[in-house]
Formats: sequence, structure tokens, C-alpha cells
Amino acid sequence: MAAFPTEVKIVEVGARDGLQNEKSVTASDKISLINALSDAGLKNIEAGAFVSPKWVPQMADSAEVITALNLPHVNLSALTPNLKGAQAAHAVDIKEFAIFTAASESFCQKNINCSIDESIERFSDVMAFAKANNIRVRGYVSCVLGCPYEGEIDPHKVLSVSQKLLDLGCYEISLGDTIGVGTANKVTQLLTLLLEHIDKSKLAVHFHDTYGQALTNIYAALSLGIATVDAAVAGLGGCPYAKGASGNVATEDVVYLLNGLGIEHGIDLQRLSSAGWKITQALGKTPVSKVSIALGNTQK
Repeated sequence: MAAFPTEVKIVEVGARDGLQNEKSVTASDKISLINALSDAGLKNIEAGAFVSPKWVPQMADSAEVITALNLPHVNLSALTPNLKGAQAAHAVDIKEFAIFTAASESFCQKNINCSIDESIERFSDVMAFAKANNIRVRGYVSCVLGCPYEGEIDPHKVLSVSQKLLDLGCYEISLGDTIGVGTANKVTQLLTLLLEHIDKSKLAVHFHDTYGQALTNIYAALSLGIATVDAAVAGLGGCPYAKGASGNVATEDVVYLLNGLGIEHGIDLQRLSSAGWKITQALGKTPVSKVSIALGNTQK
């Protein structure tokens, strides 16, 4: 019998990881989205990214958005790839930073122009700043189940990178299937190895639904006791390495899965679905979420 967790923490990444890969929407739309996500019961929301607006123009208004929010009971996090970003996030009172590297050397070079080890070295000043200001840091590892340049990734590579981020001071590692090629067996193999060395409380999963496997992969992770899942409302965010493919797994679909398994999550599915319809209307599209489409548009 699978040992499912009794409760799952959902980290909502739609407002950052999702919108970063969509066409730009207004700061007002982002503020409305984050407030609606909070109203739906989400307690962990990635609210923005403090990165160069030249490279990621969609996130240029992150400080404006976060400053406009008044959500004391929500853990708002932001992507802070360097000390400048960390300082800017701290200036708007962000209490959790996110840093990212990859399990693929080729992806790391093409994405952030350095090796994996160099990327981790770059984070040392971010970690020191975070520690001095009592800010938690979450580590993301991209391409844990496959890379657009290298193909399959050795699970031991994922273990090595995850361990380095934990040693650096990250409290949790989010394992990202960036191109969505993972399958349940591969997920089980990877997590079985990682759980021999890392406590399950320090691991989260972040699946893209490029090949329609995200929910199956989440089920496999849940069955091994993983209790933190990243997801994006309405399935926001394309996959830049697979033209026309969907990106992040939809939060609504994850909530429906958890409901079916009797796992607590604290989220109101109807309100969540409404938030998804509203932001996708602002984007001029419809939700990717199968559950939202089945529930229908309550924003009409």
C-alpha cells in the first residue's frame, strides 16, 4: 500500500514561473491574481523575480506588484539569482528567496552561462545575505529527468546538485522536470535514490505537462511520501523547449487529484478555478487545466 502524505503543501508558481513564459500582463492583473490565489487558500505563492528586465521583461514590475500586496498570512517568495536581486527582494520584505541551477551542464551553460559548480558558487553571497536577514532559501534544480541538449540525466547527478544546494543552506529542493519528459518509473527511480540520502521533508516536485505525464508523476512522488508539489494556476507557462507544449502542471488538476486521494491541502477548488479563468482572460487565452475547463468559466 502506498504511503501517501496526509497533507500536501502546494507551492503556487503561476504568478512567476507561469507568467514569465507568457506574454506580459499588467501589474494590476498580477496583483489581482495573487490576491485571488490567497483567497482560494494558497499559502505559498511565488510572487515575482528580481532579475534583469532586459532578459525577463515580464518580471520587471515585481517590486511594484509585491509592494501592493497585503497578505501577512501568505509566504510570498521571489526568484533572486544574485545579490542585487536578493537585496531588491528584501527591500519589499520578501521572506523567502528562490535560487536555481540545473542537473545538466549543457542546460546550465545555455541558461545562465556558467557551469553547475560555478552557478552554486555564485549563490554564496545570496545565501550569506539571506542568513543575515533571517530569510529562507529554496533551491530549484532544472532538468532532473531530461535535458533538451543532453537527453537523459543520471539520477546521481541530481543527487549531487541537490546535496550541494542543501549544504549551501537551502531548506528545500524543488526537483524540476523542465521539459516534461519524465514518466512514473523514472520519477520513482530518481526519488528512491534521493530518499536514501535526503529526508523527504526537504524535497519538492515541479513537473511540466509537456507529454501529459505530470499528474501521473505527481502520484508516483506522493506514493513515496513527497508532500510538497509546485503547480501553476490554469497551467500557466509554456515550455520554451517544446513549441506549443503546455508548461507547468495546473494547480486545479493537482487539487482535484489530491481531493480524490483524500489528502488535505486547504484550497478551495472553485475559487482557484475562477482565479485561473480571470488571468487567462487577461492573457487572451483559456486555461490549460482540464479541471477548470470541466468546471466551466465562472468569470463570464
